Amino acid sequence: MPEPAPPRVPAAIQPVFEEIVAVTDAFCDQHLDAEYAELCIKVAAKLARKRPSPLARGDRRISAAGIVYAAGRINFLADPAQHPHLRTDDLADLIGVKQTTIADKGRLIMETLRIGLMDPEYTRRDMLDRNPMAWLIQVDGFVVDARSLPEELQMQAWQKGLIPYVPEARG
Repeated sequence: MPEPAPPRVPAAIQPVFEEIVAVTDAFCDQHLDAEYAELCIKVAAKLARKRPSPLARGDRRISAAGIVYAAGRINFLADPAQHPHLRTDDLADLIGVKQTTIADKGRLIMETLRIGLMDPEYTRRDMLDRNPMAWLIQVDGFVVDARSLPEELQMQAWQKGLIPYVPEARG
């Protein structure tokens, strides 16, 4: 599988972005997994493209911790039924930032990017099938589950970026 293209980030914020991603990558490598690292990069890149970027100010470690918290919150990282699983207090201890600080920064990031729990753009692949928001689309004024549509319509929805993949093609 080819390496994904590096995210587009404004040149002025690139050094800050790289510093923050180095922290999230190291944390995810040691305590979570590669998919969480990818999600953190995606969140950080989106924050870097905001004008003005919220990454440009404040402590980089706190920004990194907030990004990990936000990615984890979207995917229920604190739920013991999930794998990987990490409680918020453990996350705070491991990354070296107070729990209230992480939670505040994570919520601010989610508000800034207008993302919530199970946001399809930031949902882990293993959770997409169980995420109803990833599959609901509007057809002729009616909201339907795209998985119930014929493959041809699923393909059109996928090509327009409305669903994450074509279930029929995945088999």
